[in-house]
Amino acid sequence: MVRAALGSLHDATFVEAGSGLRAIEVLGMEPVQMVVLDLNMPDMHGLDVIRFLRSHDRYRDLPVIVLTTRGDDTSRHAAIEAGASQYLTKPFAPSVLLSSVRELLDARVSRRR
Repeated sequence: MVRAALGSLHDATFVEAGSGLRAIEVLGMEPVQMVVLDLNMPDMHGLDVIRFLRSHDRYRDLPVIVLTTRGDDTSRHAAIEAGASQYLTKPFAPSVLLSSVRELLDARVSRRR
């Protein structure tokens, strides 16, 4: 569903990971411009993935969108406090996800100039 929502990003390459530990492994092998992750993942909570990313200089500024079923304020606050760039809940509007991704990528490009 995420890939379909972002299908209009014609120059994008998508890399999937089925767990938190696999996501961290992939990040070490593949250059990425953004991470979209759920809080509920096998073997490692999404918050722990975000904390890992923010604790390493290489990933400190990497945009992270949390896309989860957890719509409560406690989860939202915890994700933002851990370093999530944006927090979206499922079910989600594909246009909202696409807009969020474009906004974060544009901001990243602007910071590099």
